[in-house]
Formats: sequence, C-alpha cells, structure tokens
Amino acid sequence: MCPPDFGEKEEAVIDEGKDDSLQETAVIPKYSLAEENYRMLIDSNLSQARGVITNQIANRVDIDELEEGLRRHSKEVFDPDSYYFQEGQYLTEEILYDWLERYDEEGEPLGLNPELGVESNAEDDVVEKAEKNNPKYLSHILEQNYLRKTKDDVVELAGISIGIAMKSVYRFQTEVGGPYNYEDISESEMMKEAQQIANEVTQRIRQLEGLENVPIMIGIFREAPQSSLVPGNFVAKTNVPGGDKASVGSWEDVNEEYVLFPSEHGRNTYADTHATLVDFETDVASYFPNYVSVIGKGFYQNGNLQRLTVEIPVSFYGKAELIGFTQYVYGLVLSGFPTDYRLEVNIISGERQEALIVRDPGEEKGFVHIYR
Repeated sequence: MCPPDFGEKEEAVIDEGKDDSLQETAVIPKYSLAEENYRMLIDSNLSQARGVITNQIANRVDIDELEEGLRRHSKEVFDPDSYYFQEGQYLTEEILYDWLERYDEEGEPLGLNPELGVESNAEDDVVEKAEKNNPKYLSHILEQNYLRKTKDDVVELAGISIGIAMKSVYRFQTEVGGPYNYEDISESEMMKEAQQIANEVTQRIRQLEGLENVPIMIGIFREAPQSSLVPGNFVAKTNVPGGDKASVGSWEDVNEEYVLFPSEHGRNTYADTHATLVDFETDVASYFPNYVSVIGKGFYQNGNLQRLTVEIPVSFYGKAELIGFTQYVYGLVLSGFPTDYRLEVNIISGERQEALIVRDPGEEKGFVHIYR
C-alpha cells in the first residue's frame, strides 16, 4: 500500500539569524493562507520579547490589531511576494522593559515614558497631580522582521517594522490597592510624544548589531479604552530608509478606524451601515424573536468600509433549528448587504460558535459552514 502523497514539500532554507555564526535550518511554508499574506518562517526562533505584549496592553483586541495592523501596513514597504515574515529577534524582553519604564536618571536611564518628578514618599494628592501631568503614554514597542532569500538558500534580514503602542486613556493608582484614576490623552498630545519616542527608538535600533543599515517602517498605534469591544487603530506611519540614517523624517497620516454597531458614533458617522444593520436585525427578529441583539464591528479606511463582522447570539433547541436559521440569515446576507466589502457573520450560542457565513468583496455568493 502506497503512503499518501501530500504534494510538494515545504522549502528548507538557512536562517542566519542575528548572529551569522549561528546558522540553523528553517522551513518556509509552500503556501500562505491568502494571497496577500506573508509566508512565515518556521524555526525555533520565537520572539525575543515573547509575552511582554500581554503584560503591557490590557485589551486583547488591541493586541491582535497591533500585530495584524503592523503586518498590513508593512506590505506597502515589504512586498509579501518577495519577503518572508519572522517574529522580532532583536528587541529582547530585557530591552523592552527598560525602554517602557518611566525615565529616571539613576534608576531607569533608558525609560521612554516621562519622569514622574516626585519623591517616593510624596502625599497622595501630590502623586495624583504628577501622574495626571505626566502620564505613561507608551504601552509597548512591537518588532517584526522581514527577510529575503539570497543565493544558496539563505534568508537574511532585509527590513524591520516597529509598532509603537500609545495609550488613549491612562489608568493609574496613587497607592497599592487603592482606586484607579483615569486620565484621557488627546490624540494631538499622544502624537507629539509618539514622534519623540519614535526618533529615540530609531537611534537606539541603529546601535544594535545587525540593524545598523536595515530599512525601518514605523507605525504609531493609538489604543482603545481598556473596556472597548473594538480595537484602536494606527494613526501615522513613516519609513526610515536603509543605510546609517538614524532619524525619522516626515509622517504620513493613517485614516482608519474600527467602529462598533450599534453605537452613537456608528449611527452619526456611518449612517448607511447603521441602517443596514438595523434592517438586518429587524428581519432576524421576525424569524427568531428570542435572540439577544445583532452586534457589528466595521473596519474603515479613508471613510470606506473594508470589513464588517456581525455577531448573532441566539439559543437553539436542535440542529434542524440551527440549519433553518442559518439558511434564513444567508438569504438576508445575499439580499441585504452591499458587495463592496468583506462580510463575516458569526452565529453563536452561549460560548459556542454554531455557524459561519463569509462573503468576499465583489462576490455575489458566500461561504457557509455549520459547526458539528
């Protein structure tokens, strides 16, 4: 009996890593999950700062968008057809924690957050005032590496992307175990600080072995509030060309945002999408009145909807009921939603996803899957 043939083998290459003397074999998957995605290097080199991001950013949706959004913006600089992706190998956990601290001339000379400027035994009201006047703007610095294949099946670093995550709301305590205080940070104030941080980070990156001449793409990410159901977004980006250039030039504004439906902002700013979802919810209720509500999350670029994710929480009492409901919803998708953006509908019951409906931009039909 012949063993199964799973097609062409994956591609094995030599990953020189940041230390040329420590070469190791890595695997490049033959296929990416979508044409526009990077093929990711499979080797033992996990991120050198693995786990730091979850300690620094409280909202899971922000973590996902910081990572995925930085890759999305990197595609304009590092073409997925020519570059491979690898998690950051240069900014270690130790480096990041040093950089993310408040600056202190003696204790934390590398800290990029503002110095608090009060004594450790200061009164609570003095500390509170200092915290409000000197918020910790910077949450995290995310590194992504982009590699190219050279002769002899060797891949080497050809560019890096840096995501600088900045707070929109600063949460702090004046005493351990005390109540939390919240201080809003305006986008203009955040941008001023972020640009200064980006300049300093670029200069420090140029001092790291292996990064002296590599092109750098930098994106500034503004986090959403900790309780937000939708993530924050990138607000600006810039490119530092290869060579020994160690300063940032001009910044390009990024016009994108995630919007929750229903919400006041969604209703006032994107009335068409809001109305479509209201009609959709009415139609769903006419078929199945004991659902909770329809929740939509839209991703907009330059004011245009690129992706809409809809969640329908509902309780079912049998498989036939689920199948019938999914068929009905699929019909509503085909008849009620425009085809110029990606649409994803998730039908859930409790904590379990029951069915998925997906339609890509420009397509009349969609894909339906009912989970077993």
